[in-house]
This record gives sequence, C-alpha cells and structure tokens, in this order.
Amino acid sequence: MKHLSFMIVVVVAAALSRLLPHPPNFTPIAAIALAGGVYFDRRWALVIPTAALFLSDALIGFHGLMPFVYGSFAAIAAIGIWLRSRKSVAMVAGATLSGSILFFVITNFGVWFLADGTIYPKSLAGLGACYVAALPFFRTSLLGDAVYTAILFGILEVALRMSQRTERAAEHQPS
Repeated sequence: MKHLSFMIVVVVAAALSRLLPHPPNFTPIAAIALAGGVYFDRRWALVIPTAALFLSDALIGFHGLMPFVYGSFAAIAAIGIWLRSRKSVAMVAGATLSGSILFFVITNFGVWFLADGTIYPKSLAGLGACYVAALPFFRTSLLGDAVYTAILFGILEVALRMSQRTERAAEHQPS
C-alpha cells in the first residue's frame, strides 16, 4: 500500500508539472519513465508515465501526436528496464541523453508525418527542416530530463539505501 500511495503521488505530481507554466518540454515525464524502468516493477514502469500523460492530456486536450509521445516514453521506460542491472552515474547520464534523443526523433517524426505538407514537405528535406525547427525544444527537453533525472534518481537512491539500512538493522535486532 505504501508503494501504491507513492506511485499515485508521482502520477499526480507529474501531471501537475505539465499543467503549471513551464518552458516547452521541461517536464519530469522522461525522468519518471527512466526511473520507473530502473526502480519499479516492469508494469509500473509503463503505467506511471502513461497515467501522468493521460491525466494531464485529459485536461490539456488530446492530440494526434499522442501515439508518438506515449510510444517514446514507453521506449524510455524500456531503456530504464535495460539500465536496471547496469546502473551507474555514467550509464544513467547516457540513458538520459539517449531517452532525450529518442523522444526528439520520434515525436518530431510524428510532427512531420502527420503534417499536411504545407509547413514541412513530405520529403527528406522536409523531415530535416522539421528536426532543425525543433532544436530549441530539444535543448529545454534535454535540460529538463537531466535536471529531473538527477533529482529523481538521487531521491530514489537515498530512499533505497535508507530502506536497506532499516532492513539490516531489523534483522540484527534480538527477538
């Protein structure tokens, strides 16, 4: 029950972060997906970011890019699951960068793919122009992912170590 309460708090906080004023793409969703893959049961790794996105999208408005956005966060959660047995500062930093790039590539492909061809022609040049136009958003996305990942992984590592100490102390207590 304690873990369920924590996960509900994470979902609500993440949804609120998308509703409050913030720089474009500067949200904790990617960090939550990555950390979820590392620290939580696999099903929760996907449920938590999806629930946060769905809750906030229900208030902000649903849109055609949702499959690309949700799919990119599912891929980031999969990176987290892969990272689970390889966790180090360098690996988390690399996974954060990989997740940011993945989100950028997938979602901006979606922008180009779903567009009617007037802004970005349906060609490699049009796709390239779409990616170039999105670079300022990538900067804030990468910065947000780095900040939120550092905070979230730091909190979860401290909580994990405190929990392990408490368990060890309880094992050594006389009955």
